[in-house]
Order: sequence, then C-alpha cells, then structure tokens
Amino acid sequence: MKDTKYIFVVGGVMSGVGKGIASSSIGRLLKSRGFSVSAIKVDPYVNVDAGTMNPTEHGEVFVLDDGTECDMDMGNYERFLERDFDEGNYMTTGSVYLSVINKERNLEYGGKCVGVVPDIPKAIISKIKKAGEKDDADFVITEIGGTLGEYQNVLFLEAIRMLKLDNPDDVITMMVSFLPFQTKGGGELKTKPTQHAVRDMNYTGLHPDFIIARASTEIDEKRKEKISFHCNIEKEHVISAPDVESIYDIPVNFEKYGLTDQILKKFGMDSGSKDLEDWKEFAKKYHEAEEELVIGIVGKYFASGDFVLSDSYVSVIEAIKHAAYQENKRPVIEWLHSEDFEGEGKDKELKKINKCDGVIVPGGFGSRGIEGKINVIEYARENDVPFLGLCYGMQLMLVEYARNVCGFEGAHTTEINLDTDYPVVDLMPEQSEVMKEGKYGATMRLGAYPAVLRPGTIAYKAYKEVDWFIEDKEYDLDGDHELIFERHRHRYEVNPKYIDDFEEKGLIFSGVSPDRKLMEVAELAEDEHPFFVASQFHPEFKSHPLNPHPLFLKFIKSAVVE
Repeated sequence: MKDTKYIFVVGGVMSGVGKGIASSSIGRLLKSRGFSVSAIKVDPYVNVDAGTMNPTEHGEVFVLDDGTECDMDMGNYERFLERDFDEGNYMTTGSVYLSVINKERNLEYGGKCVGVVPDIPKAIISKIKKAGEKDDADFVITEIGGTLGEYQNVLFLEAIRMLKLDNPDDVITMMVSFLPFQTKGGGELKTKPTQHAVRDMNYTGLHPDFIIARASTEIDEKRKEKISFHCNIEKEHVISAPDVESIYDIPVNFEKYGLTDQILKKFGMDSGSKDLEDWKEFAKKYHEAEEELVIGIVGKYFASGDFVLSDSYVSVIEAIKHAAYQENKRPVIEWLHSEDFEGEGKDKELKKINKCDGVIVPGGFGSRGIEGKINVIEYARENDVPFLGLCYGMQLMLVEYARNVCGFEGAHTTEINLDTDYPVVDLMPEQSEVMKEGKYGATMRLGAYPAVLRPGTIAYKAYKEVDWFIEDKEYDLDGDHELIFERHRHRYEVNPKYIDDFEEKGLIFSGVSPDRKLMEVAELAEDEHPFFVASQFHPEFKSHPLNPHPLFLKFIKSAVVE
C-alpha cells in the first residue's frame, strides 16, 4: 500500500487570500518532481454541494465529469494538475453530515451513540484517505475553506489534528496568511495579524509547519525572522507570496523560494528531478505577449456600479487566457452587461461590440438581461464579429436565429416563456413529467456526455487540429464522424421539432448526441461567417494552460484574423 503524504492548507487573517491557487501551485510543483498528486476542496457550509448557490455570492459553480457541482477551486486543481477529479475530491459540512446521518439510519454504527466528535472528523479523514487511494496519490493536498478562528471549519481542523496524531510523519499543515502593508512611517509589512492567526490555530491543537506569507510585495528577511521567532517555525518555512500579474507565475515563484525542496525535506523524501520547464514557458508567454486581443463577455452576474464579479466566469476567463497565450496574444476582457443592450438605447450600446475582436455569451439562468444577450448575438451574426456561445449562449443563439432568420416571431425558450408559439428550446418529455410534480432534482444534465462531430465543420476541424477526439468502441460512428466528451450543466435542450427548420435556413448542427436526439454544437459555415459557433456543453471546464480547449483556440484564432 502506498505511503501517502497529506498536506493541509488553511487560511489566516482574512478570506480570499489565495488558498486555492496556493494549493494548486504546490500540487503542480510536486507533479513536476514526478509525484502523483490528488487534491481535495473542503467548503465549510451546510449546503450539500455548490449547485444551488448564486454565482454573485459564491462565484462560478464548477462541474466535474461525474456531474458533481462544486467550488471553483476544483477548476484550478484540474487546470494546474492536468487531471480530472470526481465527487471523492470535494466535500462540504452538509455532505459530511449527510453521509454520517445516512450511515446511522442504515444501522452502520451498530446502535452506538453517534457524536459530532469524533464521528464527523472520522468521516472527513475517511474521505481524504479514500481520495488518495482512488487517485493512487503520493500526496493529497486538502484545502480547508474559511479562515482560522471561525466556527464553521473547526471540525475539519479537528480531523487534521486526529490524522496527524495517528500519522505524525505523514501530515504537514500550511497556513496562507495575509500581511497588510502599513504605508505611513516609511511603509512596513505587518506580521502581528499572522501571529494572532497562528494563535487561533494553536487553540485547535494544531501548529503550522509552513507559513505562506501573502502580501502586496515580497517579504524581507527581517519579516521572515520575525514570523519565524514569534510563530515558532523555521525561517526557511516562511515562504514569500507577493502579488503577481498572472496566477500562472505562482508555481514559478514558489519554486524560486525553495518551497518544494522544503516540503520534501520535511517529509524526509528525495527531492526528485525538477521538470517545470513547460510550465515556465507557458507563464512567460503572458509577459511576452504585446498585441492585445479584446474579448467581450456578455453577462449579468455583475455586482453594482463598475465592480465586476469575475469569479462568476472564472473558467471562461482562464480558457480565454490559455488559448490567447498560445497565439502569443494578451487577452483584454471587456465586460458587457447584458441589460445595457435592451431598451431605447440599445443601438448605441451595441456599437461597443465593434471594439471587440470577439464576443462570448456564457452560461446562465433566468430572464434578466436575456433580450440584451439576444441582441448582441444578432449584432455579432450580422456584422461578422466572431461569436462563441456557451450552454445558455447556444440556446439564445437559436432563439435569435429562429426569430430573425427563420421568421418565427416571438420564438423563445420555455424556460422564459411557456406560451411562446415557437418553443425552439424546451424540456425533454421525460424532464417535463418530473417537473410537473414540482421536483427539480435530477432534471439537469450534469457531467460529461458524449457527442458526435460531423466532418468538415468548424467544430470538427477545431478538435482535429489538436487531436482531442476520444476513442470509444461503444458507439457505432458513421464514416469519418468522431467522438468527444464534454461537461454539461443545464435542463433545456434544442427542441427536435425545429431542427429541420434551422437546417433549411443554413444553421449546421455539427455536434449531436450518439442517438441523434440532442443537439450539442451549432454553427454557421465558414463561408457564411468567420466564426459563429455555440455549444450546449461547457468547454471552459476542460481547458488547461498547456492544453487549451479546441473551441476556445479556434475562436481566438478567428478573432486574431479579424
């Protein structure tokens, strides 16, 4: 049995300090030394998963291959580690309690009294160990959400204490802590909040083995010595983590500061051979790219005023970066609020699209801002602006096409208008029956599903160029058709009743489910438009820094040509 090592990452002083990126970066560094790495995200809320949470409150809901709806940090883990995870790599307070309660109801505790302690921490430890076994991991990195000193994460900290008590040589803890910069009096990074955060950690029976010092600037030797002395850790275990232009610089910085060597030394392990060159090359492209590429994202999950909650679209943003950097372009995101393109002033606002090299309408739900998105799609189609629609973006692309090309006045999705004469996007019959009973669970298509691509189409060429086709003998494909697997998160589908109408008017369904019942990719031919493509799935969930998603890459290339 593999001697798995466990690294726990906790946060001090304040939230949003960068625990997820720190965890991802540590994982990348250990992978670069030849180790197998698994990662787990712990969210200390009572929700069983992230699926019901509003993106403006919690950020993007990331979806795994098995359909697990989870925190966006899982996306960072997959992107940095270039591997897929499943429900075994994600847990919440709610999911842990639910598993313990279900176990108790099934008499699996043999009639014993079930306590919050030790049974909840034991369930947490069990899941962490199972993830390591499942992923055949040398290291399991577990990020504990929240901040030290809160009640919400105390049971997860207790699980660390219990695991470390039984396996003292196999567990280390890292605290990512914020150092504020005092501007008056000559300017100084203040270590006192970090000292207090360590005390909060000590109250739980734990002590950090490493402190990752987040600050606006690199910390000096004096501050390292101060943290080392007051927090009782080795000076070499105080790792500077200054602000950077790109998150992809962070593994490079950690390596420069010797973090990987110190982790392996702490575990008494051989340092392995370093192989971070491909990552360094990618990270360097951000700094070398001079030509800007303006990409408009049309959304509604924005906060008030000029503030944009970009976490609502983090996977889309990163997928744009992956593709743009590969083309040696610096992407500039133009945030386009969908509601600005509605009403009397819409024509003036639509001219903003002209300064974009390409436009994306990402996923979403609900009616707010929907007509604005449809107006943007129409403008992009009529003015040859490269357009990529994602999930809801594809559904609205079909609504726009039905209204303005097919002549179906008032065409809509039944998610918004149940009484439309032309329900071009609708629930499938089996979903309708369930929802008539007021049951919304199990009505979404979640996770990875197969799709068949038609030869000669833009989508087919995009996947073929980067060899993203999947070999699967389960499906009997016609001719040169090829198979892909992509992740979904939606309820509504293209209404089969209107497929012939769309195709007669020039729209191509270049990707369909193997049984031909569900439309997965829609596009206009290359001689009709430079790039007018939309997918029912979420390609952004599968894009990696060193392996950009084919549809984003093709989209960016078309934007460059423009």
